[in-house]
Amino acid sequence: MLIINDKKFELFIPSATIINVVKQMADEINREYINKQVHFVGVMNGAFMFVSDLLKFIKVSCEVHFIKLASYNGDASTGKIKEVFGLNTALTNKTVIVLEDIVDTGRTLDHICRSINTFNPAELKVVSLLYKPDASQTGVKPDMAGIEIANDFVVGYGLDYQGLGRNLPDIYRVIDDG
Repeated sequence: MLIINDKKFELFIPSATIINVVKQMADEINREYINKQVHFVGVMNGAFMFVSDLLKFIKVSCEVHFIKLASYNGDASTGKIKEVFGLNTALTNKTVIVLEDIVDTGRTLDHICRSINTFNPAELKVVSLLYKPDASQTGVKPDMAGIEIANDFVVGYGLDYQGLGRNLPDIYRVIDDG
């Protein structure tokens, strides 16, 4: 059991499973984009571990960019998306893959896709390690999801609770809303 501030968590997805899933996702990207240059857009802060581990297995020609948005307060989405820092490169006629740690309500992903589409990319895809289909409020979903999960709050492997837990190699789910 893991305790972070007022919440208790149990081990949900061990690091070995995460790495196996990430490698499978990279293999699929490598096959699909073998003759293309890809612009990966990592969504900070949560996706930093996923982006780092995924890119270790990527063999295609690529550039890496980062954006930072905020929509969470504690363990709940505020519904308001704030851009902390955005893209500083033109993506017109480029192949773009957004890398997300988790897609739940879809609001942040919808915002990101609308923003990137203003650049008129040749192709825009979304790859997310985790996907909560039952939490979706927009109908927006990733083109590739590593693991579909229930609508539980999770922490670890880049995901945080009140700023803590991002450094954990495993993913934990809440068992006590304290």
